[in-house]
Amino acid sequence: MIRMSAQLLSPKRRFAGVCCLILLGTLALGCGSAEDATTQASGAGDVAMKTGGLRVAAVFETPIEEPWVNQIHVALVRAQEELGIEYTWSESVKAADFARVMREYAEGGYQLIMGDAFGAERIARRTAAAYPDTAFVFGSGIGPAEPNFGVFDNWIHEPAYLSGMIAGKVTKTNTIGIVAAMPIPEVNRISNAFLAGAREVNPGVKSKVSFIGSFFDPPKAKEAALAQIEAGADVLFAERFGVVEACVEKGALAISNMSDQSELGPDHVITGPVWDMWPTVQQAVKLVEAGVFTAQDFGSFSFMAKGGSYLAPYHVWEDRLPTEVKEMVATRAEEIIAGTFRVDVDEGTPKSD
Repeated sequence: MIRMSAQLLSPKRRFAGVCCLILLGTLALGCGSAEDATTQASGAGDVAMKTGGLRVAAVFETPIEEPWVNQIHVALVRAQEELGIEYTWSESVKAADFARVMREYAEGGYQLIMGDAFGAERIARRTAAAYPDTAFVFGSGIGPAEPNFGVFDNWIHEPAYLSGMIAGKVTKTNTIGIVAAMPIPEVNRISNAFLAGAREVNPGVKSKVSFIGSFFDPPKAKEAALAQIEAGADVLFAERFGVVEACVEKGALAISNMSDQSELGPDHVITGPVWDMWPTVQQAVKLVEAGVFTAQDFGSFSFMAKGGSYLAPYHVWEDRLPTEVKEMVATRAEEIIAGTFRVDVDEGTPKSD
């Protein structure tokens, strides 16, 4: 396996990494067998510093440059620094290798194994059941499984709603867009929340929705975004990586997703929902260290009230957004955190107007 040191990636470095990964994948396919390419892609990152603390591993289906898994990775790196855990990870692990990698970590003495299991739900659950003394906490669209398989998800529909309110106010064409991965519940709910926020402040706003059929295909996401801009959308929700680049190229505005991506286009990225996995990771580590871990749903730790999600800073847009818009969003955010306003969870497939 390829070994790498722990690192935090800025949005610009993540996008550069995306380009390198695409090039390397092309070269690998051209120079070797498919099996060789899979082996190269399924490398492991191993933190060199051994702390003697809780041993934690992560198994990711996509590269850590992908914003969804990067947020988990960032929180685990923070846990290494602040909680003294030992952290190792494997990225770009395909379904065919998922069980093997999980088994290697479990048999290697790692007490907590985290990751994303959306593309390998049955595999991850079946493998975890074979190691009842190891705690597993995976991103999943369904519930926990006794005795040791906990789940979480990116419940960031609340800041997505706030982002939609901004989009509904700043659009000049009265058409906003969404470029998303695929019509599955966790993608649908943040997309619908974004639309709901926009329609609260601008009932007549029109929407265009595109699904690229992949969790990680920046060129395809950019292509879909360019098509929406050409069709009149001037504010796009970049649910997937690649959309911001289209907005920068064509002069449109963007709402980022998962992380603060202002660096990709400061004059174009207004803000966006940020998913902070730190409360989830902190809780999971605490339970395992105390010897009281049980299979449970950690989803609520991603809510705004628990610090698991929030709206990214406005950066240069702090001085560009109208004061009344910022005040409106701030008031609604306070109401969400206080529990006096609830963002509806709508997991139906959003459609273009």
